Amino acid sequence: MKSLFSNKKTIAVLVLPGLVIMLFAIAIPLVISLILSFVQWAGFGTIKFIGIGNYSRLLRDKTFWRSLFNVSLLIIVTVFFQNTFAFFIASLLTKLSERRSQILRTIYFIPATLSLVVVTKLWVNIFHPTYGMLNKLIRFLGPQYFEIAWLGNTKTAIWAVIWIMIWQGFGWALLFFYGGLMTVPRELEEAALVDGANRLQVHLRVILPYMLPVIQSIIIIDVVSSLKQMEMVYLSTEGAPGGTTQFLAVYLYQRAFKYGEYGYGNAISVLFVLIAVLMTLLIQRVFRKSIEQF
Repeated sequence: MKSLFSNKKTIAVLVLPGLVIMLFAIAIPLVISLILSFVQWAGFGTIKFIGIGNYSRLLRDKTFWRSLFNVSLLIIVTVFFQNTFAFFIASLLTKLSERRSQILRTIYFIPATLSLVVVTKLWVNIFHPTYGMLNKLIRFLGPQYFEIAWLGNTKTAIWAVIWIMIWQGFGWALLFFYGGLMTVPRELEEAALVDGANRLQVHLRVILPYMLPVIQSIIIIDVVSSLKQMEMVYLSTEGAPGGTTQFLAVYLYQRAFKYGEYGYGNAISVLFVLIAVLMTLLIQRVFRKSIEQF
């Protein structure tokens, strides 16, 4: 085996397919996208080089900044609220019997197994101002002045869209946390309890440090997922009302394919990739320091 992997030709043959796939699937499209971000083009006809014109336009584009704000809002809600609750539920599930834990895990994970189209259609119907289940429940309880067009009101639409995303993605967060918690050696917890630590101290001083690599992976997935959110937004509001529910991926699609602004759409995609890479590197650096401290 050692002689096999010490042969440079063998290594080249094994590595080459992966490099070719990365070249044609990632590197070349990124270069093409970067080049097209400096032109004005409708996808056909004349291509006009305009330099940094598309990027200058982005700086003045209120919809772009609103979509970036919505992505940031989704990241905050996902990382600090969804993950905190998922971690809490996962911790409780590790204390239950295997049978009970399995049943509850299955129930929590059901939304994650459903099609994005089905999930979005379900919640669009629930949020419907006339025949939606939510407003019917409000009418039944009495305070009719709380009846709202949840996806049509500028104050509630973004929160309704974020709720749909959280509801569908909660099962994944729970699954990752549960899997990570099950790998924590019980000897460490028992030793901390014997030394006089309470349950909160065990979680803060033993379990969380051990879980840092898992938490890092979950946060990176959350950030990338938030950046590329498209299907649920497109199927529920398409960025309406007034662009208040616009997200980067949806806005990129609309500019490039709906309005035929390929150059501008590619400028958005370049910033999209840049933001994703920078945030991933930042998260890795923060967690690397935290892991070194422990």
